[in-house]
Amino acid sequence: MDAFTAGLLQRIKTTEYDLTRARETGDDFLADVEQSELEDLHRLAAEHGVEIGATSV
Repeated sequence: MDAFTAGLLQRIKTTEYDLTRARETGDDFLADVEQSELEDLHRLAAEHGVEIGATSV
């Protein structure tokens, strides 16, 4: 796995965690921000042929 793929997968994992925390604490604004970030990361992964697997929230 190259550095780009590893970094992207780590960012997705971190963003999923942050999204879950935002939802758990009831921070709707932060949840929206994290959800948008996650969608952007998924789009970037798809554009570069990076398989994400079952890591979605």
